[in-house]
Amino acid sequence: MRTDRERAERLQQSLNGQPAEQILSWTTSEFPGRVALASSLGLEDQVLTDMIARNGVDIPVFTLDTGRLFPETYELIERTRARYGLQIRVLFPQAVAVEEMVNRHGVNLFLESVDLRKKCCQVRKIEPLKRALEGLEAWITGLRREQSVTRHQVEVIEWDQAHGLVKINPLAGWQEDQVRAYIETHNVPYNPLHDKGFPSIGCSSCTRAVRPGDDPRSGRWWWEHPEHRECGLHLPVASSNRRSEVRR
Repeated sequence: MRTDRERAERLQQSLNGQPAEQILSWTTSEFPGRVALASSLGLEDQVLTDMIARNGVDIPVFTLDTGRLFPETYELIERTRARYGLQIRVLFPQAVAVEEMVNRHGVNLFLESVDLRKKCCQVRKIEPLKRALEGLEAWITGLRREQSVTRHQVEVIEWDQAHGLVKINPLAGWQEDQVRAYIETHNVPYNPLHDKGFPSIGCSSCTRAVRPGDDPRSGRWWWEHPEHRECGLHLPVASSNRRSEVRR
């Protein structure tokens, strides 16, 4: 009997190089009712949301509200819902856990150390993600290899050992100009902060604009070393032709 990891490896071999729309359509037959798009509302996730809606693909979309998002991000949720008629599921951190964390470590604990920043991400992002993934066999993300030094080895299909799911990254091989071209061609709604020097947008307290030519994720947790600038949503994975670790 094939293991889940072997299944992911087989799928990687068969789907590598296929168009993103085809990969999305394929997921509904491979994982009927057991796959969802995790959207951070970034450009890539908006592209995938548009593809899902435009092609009538039966894939639900969810996003995580950390409680510290930019106003523009909240507005984008509503604009996206209105544009596509999609029900975007919004998950929140557990109120008791947030209260306990803030009362013990302070509102801006993430500035004190990498460990406390990861604790904040754990409470506000990772725990809600685990709830969102319950009952699924696979999840879809907008990860691209070009996004940062921590994502150079992202593949279209990966085995997500941490969550016990197949992880699907239809835009893994896309370049930034391809993403921008799709947004423009299809008039996809996107966060206006992207036009103000914010290539990667997370919590307002942990995101700032970057200069042209800088690493797209250098504005996230900018006080930390580049190799630490991941929130932990995307933990080490294994795929068909590597065993190295990849983090988001």
